[in-house]
Amino acid sequence: MSITLEIRPEVEAELSRKASLSGRDLAGYVVDLLESAVHKPAYSPLAPDDDPDFGKKLIAVCAMVRGLTDDVDFSRDRSTTWRPLDIA
Repeated sequence: MSITLEIRPEVEAELSRKASLSGRDLAGYVVDLLESAVHKPAYSPLAPDDDPDFGKKLIAVCAMVRGLTDDVDFSRDRSTTWRPLDIA
C-alpha cells in the first residue's frame, strides 16, 4: 500500500535527521513509526475494560488505605483576620 503525505519541510528535516541517526532511510523510518503507533497500546494506569477482576482489585486497594487518615484533622481555620504564618 502506498500513502502520500504532505508534511512541513521542518518536519521532514527532523524525520530525516532521526532516520539517519538510526541508520535507516527516511521511508523505512516513517513506516516503522507508523507501525509502532498502531501497535502501541494507549496508556491507562487503570484499565477496567481489560481486567475482569478490576473491581475486586480496586476494593482491595481502597481497603488497604481505609482508616489511615482517621487521626488527621483536615478542618481549617475559617477566620478572615490576618495571622502570621510560621513556615519553619
